[in-house]
Amino acid sequence: MLGTFIDEQYQIPILYPHNHASNLLELDSGDLLCTWFGGSKEGKADITVMVSTFSKENRTWHPPQAVSDDSTRSEQNPILFKNPNGEIWLIYTAQYAVHQDSSVVRYSVSDDEGATWSKVKDLFDKPGTFVRNPPVITENNDIILPAYYCLKSTNGFLGNDYSVVKRSKDNGNTWEETKIEGSEGLVHLSLVHFEGQRLVGFFRSRKADKIYRTVSNDLGFTWSKPSPTHLPNNNASIQATKLSRGQLVMVFNNINAEERPPKENRPPWFDPSDMDKVGVNKENQSDAIWGVVRNPLSIAVSEDEGLTWKHVKSVIESQDINSEPEFSYPSIKQDREGKIHITFTYLRQYIQHVIVDEQVLYR
Repeated sequence: MLGTFIDEQYQIPILYPHNHASNLLELDSGDLLCTWFGGSKEGKADITVMVSTFSKENRTWHPPQAVSDDSTRSEQNPILFKNPNGEIWLIYTAQYAVHQDSSVVRYSVSDDEGATWSKVKDLFDKPGTFVRNPPVITENNDIILPAYYCLKSTNGFLGNDYSVVKRSKDNGNTWEETKIEGSEGLVHLSLVHFEGQRLVGFFRSRKADKIYRTVSNDLGFTWSKPSPTHLPNNNASIQATKLSRGQLVMVFNNINAEERPPKENRPPWFDPSDMDKVGVNKENQSDAIWGVVRNPLSIAVSEDEGLTWKHVKSVIESQDINSEPEFSYPSIKQDREGKIHITFTYLRQYIQHVIVDEQVLYR
């Protein structure tokens, strides 16, 4: 059930039965733009990137439109951001079947608030390149984009993936890359920009143990060695944002493998036959821990740049111990009026949108 502190809730319209991995952007009009991927099942070639707009005035989500167009690849993990040149950029991954080490990163551009989109182009064509969380834009208009590399393991699937930040000083025309040392097995970096040159980032852990934290004091050119926070992680995506008053909020699954060991250590959202083809089976296990339940989905507040967290509340939680529901891959944004918007995957069936008043988070 949804948390009692939630003010409004909406189900974003869908075109396909399988929907996942949303990201939000507030438009200049005050409306919201949401992107996610949809199709028959993750890893299938019919998975495509979707976008939909929420009308602030009418309190409704518009019918979605498909943006990506490659019928040979599974197109996943879309993100949105406002480029300093005024364009809205949509970036996403494109892989062959479940082979994440084959992924490239592509992008499309809109100059009309997401109503129409340009022809898709490759952004990063090195196989295995992946993204999940949006970039930060610095005061001098650098784009700092978190990314990671999916590497084959001994079983042909995922091993010690590692994280990088990509930087563009010319509105995305060219990029340079910095590896985050010590980030093996840590992905989905969520970046928050504090005063001056200070960045704080948080990782998903392939070990399904804890959310990890790293800090840069030079706008991402160097990073501290990632260290675990006290917040658990189940090898699922997280997202953090800084509120207007300076606090951090994090949305995450408040559980890990120690609390709920998986029934089977392989991703349950893929077609089992596709997993068998890449050798992820009971006899040849993944180097990572997969299949930890993605329930509950929670929110927490930090007043010390993510060193400690409090006021943990369940955004949504199922009490059915006989099922393993999925509420996952959150996106969180505070709008210019102070309202907090969260979207997340609801049972892979659709994307749920909830709105929260900031004040209730401190009670």
